[in-house]
Amino acid sequence: MDAPDDLVHGSSPPNAARRGLLVGLLSAYTASLIPWALAQPVVSAEQGSFVAVSSLLAGRQALDTVLATRLYDALTADDPGFPAATKALLTLINERKIDPLQLQQLLDSEKSPLAALPRKIVTAWYMGIVGNGDKARCLAYEHALNAGVVEDVLKPPTYSYGVYASWEKKPN
Repeated sequence: MDAPDDLVHGSSPPNAARRGLLVGLLSAYTASLIPWALAQPVVSAEQGSFVAVSSLLAGRQALDTVLATRLYDALTADDPGFPAATKALLTLINERKIDPLQLQQLLDSEKSPLAALPRKIVTAWYMGIVGNGDKARCLAYEHALNAGVVEDVLKPPTYSYGVYASWEKKPN
């Protein structure tokens, strides 16, 4: 029995399901190459401003949403004016198109009342600490961004090597 002419010459009809799968896979691969800014769920516009400013200052497209909420709540508890100041800082950055790498220098040189804000936010994200002196509290340790920056080379401990409070004793 002879084979049908279209199979012998390789001109079989296109398989729609196969082509649909191929187009889907190629689309997904192409989309993965585009640097998307990931959407972050926020409770309010004020917290949205905090997450946006944090993303700019940390140089990250996505930040841990649970940690963002904890840091925002702690910073707001320390300073009830924090949400308004963060919103004002975001507005200033957007209106003047300020490069995040030049932001602190610009705020300091202009003696802006917002000058301390980027330091507070960056300290909170990178060190996991909110507040100063006796009012300082650690909200993140192993999930603070400073551990993530070096994780490809170093493995910062997520615990103390000694008994509780052993780090307070001065070495001999």
